[in-house]
Amino acid sequence: MNWLYVVLGAAVGAPLRHLTDRAVRERWGPVFPWGTFAVNTAGSLLLGGLAGAALSGGAQALLGAGLCGALTTYSTFSYETLRLMETGRGGLAAAYAGSSVVAGMCAVWLGLRLAELL
Repeated sequence: MNWLYVVLGAAVGAPLRHLTDRAVRERWGPVFPWGTFAVNTAGSLLLGGLAGAALSGGAQALLGAGLCGALTTYSTFSYETLRLMETGRGGLAAAYAGSSVVAGMCAVWLGLRLAELL
């Protein structure tokens, strides 16, 4: 039955990622993949909070695997990094990759700490 919770969470997370990416891209332009950076960082923060809240069963499947799994995107991050490199923007690709990892790790840590305070 948990698979249904994952599907329901993903049904919300995937459109939310798409809409967020479009909104951020319209505001900040296409030079740097800010949309993917934003959803991956936000998803990491949320997943850290969920882990800190020690959810289990259906709630974890719905919000963790479903919502956060569909909200964040490693494949798009990888593709965008490769495209930056292929178009001669290796420095920007390195900055994107490095900042994404650091921001994601910091966001998970912050989410865990915030959940502990609640």
